[in-house]
Amino acid sequence: MFGSFYPKKCVDSTYEIDFKALYKQGYRGVLFDIDNTLVPHGKPADKRARELFDRLRKIGFHTCLISNNKEPRVKPFAEEVRSEYIFDAHKPSVKNYRKAMELMGTDITNSLFVGDQLFTDVYGANRADMYTILVKPIHPKEEIQIVLKRYLEKIVLWEYRRKGKMER
Repeated sequence: MFGSFYPKKCVDSTYEIDFKALYKQGYRGVLFDIDNTLVPHGKPADKRARELFDRLRKIGFHTCLISNNKEPRVKPFAEEVRSEYIFDAHKPSVKNYRKAMELMGTDITNSLFVGDQLFTDVYGANRADMYTILVKPIHPKEEIQIVLKRYLEKIVLWEYRRKGKMER
């Protein structure tokens, strides 16, 4: 029933993901949500985010930020971490996940998505047939519409864990 919302993997933080192992598995492109995936909601790129993107480039990854935020939020962040980006992405629409892969020169066989929300991030990437990694939100302070969705996410994640789908 909830299968299209299930991520392939769940981790506590973007910064705990073993990107070297994913590269060895054949992945070459990483799409990221920004808010509560890389930094707290609305915050600029910090040292940890810049270092992550530098490390990803050294490993050999292409990156693209894909956000439902407007360009004034996304562009400065992308410039700071030196990444491709798509703003106003209308996630979970599949169109811009595909566009992001085009920008990176990758496809569904060698791209993965990292985000903190099931109903936009993971659902859209799953619909695009991508490998999906769900991370816990960095900070509990969120906009009210996201807070309401978090309650529904808890139901889906409970079912996900109950069925033994969780890969850690």
